[in-house]
Amino acid sequence: MTNDTTKPADERPRSQGTENSGEERSILSRVSKWLKKPGKPGEEDGQSSSPAAPASGRPEAAPASGEAPRPEGEATSPANGKPRRRKRPPRRRSRTPKPEGSQPEAAAEEGQPAQVQVAQVAAEKPKGAAPARPPRQRPPRKTPERATEAPKPEESRPVAKGDTSLKLLINTDEPEECRLVLLEGGRVESFYVETVSQAQTKGNIYKGKVTAVEASLQAAFVDYGSEKNGFLPFGDIHPEYYATETAADTHWKDLPIQKVLSKGQEVLVEVVKEATGNKGATLTTYLSLPGRYLVLMPGSDSAGISRKIESEEERNKLREMIESVNIPEGIGYIVRTASQEITKTALAQDVRYLLNLWKEIKKKGQTEKAPALLHKEQNIVSRFLRDHFTSEIAEILVDADEALAQVNSFLELLPPAQRKTTIAKLHKGSQPLFHQYHVEKQIEQIYQPNVPLPSGGSIVINPTEALVAIDVNSGRTGKDKSFEDAIFLANMEAAEELSRQLRLRDLGGLIVVDFIDMRDSKHIREVEKKVRDCMKRDKAKVDFSKISKFGLMQISRQKMAAPVAVGSYHICPHCQGRGLVRSVETQALVHIRHIQTGVTRKEIKRVVCRLPMEVAQYLLNKKRQDLLEMEQVHQVEISIIPEATMPPNESKIDFLKE
Repeated sequence: MTNDTTKPADERPRSQGTENSGEERSILSRVSKWLKKPGKPGEEDGQSSSPAAPASGRPEAAPASGEAPRPEGEATSPANGKPRRRKRPPRRRSRTPKPEGSQPEAAAEEGQPAQVQVAQVAAEKPKGAAPARPPRQRPPRKTPERATEAPKPEESRPVAKGDTSLKLLINTDEPEECRLVLLEGGRVESFYVETVSQAQTKGNIYKGKVTAVEASLQAAFVDYGSEKNGFLPFGDIHPEYYATETAADTHWKDLPIQKVLSKGQEVLVEVVKEATGNKGATLTTYLSLPGRYLVLMPGSDSAGISRKIESEEERNKLREMIESVNIPEGIGYIVRTASQEITKTALAQDVRYLLNLWKEIKKKGQTEKAPALLHKEQNIVSRFLRDHFTSEIAEILVDADEALAQVNSFLELLPPAQRKTTIAKLHKGSQPLFHQYHVEKQIEQIYQPNVPLPSGGSIVINPTEALVAIDVNSGRTGKDKSFEDAIFLANMEAAEELSRQLRLRDLGGLIVVDFIDMRDSKHIREVEKKVRDCMKRDKAKVDFSKISKFGLMQISRQKMAAPVAVGSYHICPHCQGRGLVRSVETQALVHIRHIQTGVTRKEIKRVVCRLPMEVAQYLLNKKRQDLLEMEQVHQVEISIIPEATMPPNESKIDFLKE
């Protein structure tokens, strides 16, 4: 009788089991069965049944009396008494016999060659047992492709810490221009520039003189030393400048400006809006002195804490700290967002500096003659660090020693909780700072009307004097996508990009965005939410409307300063800002009509036309016959003189009587 060796011991009927249950579960007894090829021709019954021999044939495999049987999967000790490594339970085989020549998987699972295991089994068999036939070898199984497959890019290359941290680049190596760029993952998030020709006056305090009072505008014009007089609205005039006494509860709207303000009156004013185009700067008499942690407001009795500090515990802490600092009566204050986690000493030091600054301004205002500059705002580097520095900025790179010293002195004054790990370095590379970090191309994009989107679409930005128009184009966004999904994707990308462009270009006033029409109301709400979320990073005051049925969204944004292109670009003298120039043919026809109108007058004997080169050549080559007819009919001499240096939009036509 032979045992069924095609099944492991656990799957055979109980009648075929051994007398000892511990031996039946031993790894040693099963290994021999797995290594044997069942049903090989020419094998004797004793050879095929040797793996399942009774316990009497293998006394060393039986457990000692009173000893609990070994658990399944636990290795037994070999005959020489050396401890064996614990092996993993074998994989359960199929009931169907494998064809001859198949390779068992025990060696691969145990991590040992099959020949070594056969030798161990043969050493434990009785001496009279026939040697087992070694199994036929076959090449090792190939590892599945998924085991050797390279990890996915997002798994093998996790986002590095530097990819999301903020980095500040300061370019001040040229005296004519100073530029600051805030990078987030290599992408420009903020850009500030100050040139010699366009120095910032916002925040400066002047002593001015009222030159005109306009009752119809309810405003006054003030000479503060600039080319154009400043515009002072009635609502920005402090009651202490009123010529007549009024009740404390009287609103300025109930008063006529010509009775409370007179021409020639001297006032202290601060610039709150830069002069743009033909408009002068906007002024106010409600002065404010910004510091790092709070803004001091002389002549005001208001006090408050920034709304961006939402923790009530932190707000109460700041109230207690500001109350312990002696601020004179009649001076208001606003605690800034940067005052979180500061110490009482740092807050008191900031208050003391601002109070001393206000004393100096008042002293100059009493002695200087109007118009005069009393206080000049700090340079662009100091302003940015004071107003925009956060502990999230991990690195500051500067390309000038003077600016580096300025940055280090600022960092030393910060509390440790705000400074944390911010490092200031001097750039010493062979390439310019902005070129090394691929910033120049991104800056040039700021001045272009077209801004590409990641999926192939684009937005077109057209600033006008009254508003800013932004148009969204889908472009190639719809490739391999449904119509509605492509439109939704283009609008979502445009919502994120337009908020960034408004910050970079500093566009303010009324902004109208023409989104692509969407049919799904859920998509419309998602785009509106995306615009609101992205605009939260903007320090300017922003208001939104919902997307109308025509796909238009209105945004009102506070204008923080003059547009970034004002200091770096001038209006084109050829097109006068339109971006278009007349064609040569059109200009030639315009000049012919002008000549024809002039020669009809009496006593005109000669016409001298100095025209651009291309226009003159067109008239001489294409309109020669028309010129000859005019000369014969009106008895005049027409001379066409080409001017190679004359711009295409200019011309000079003289009608001579001699």
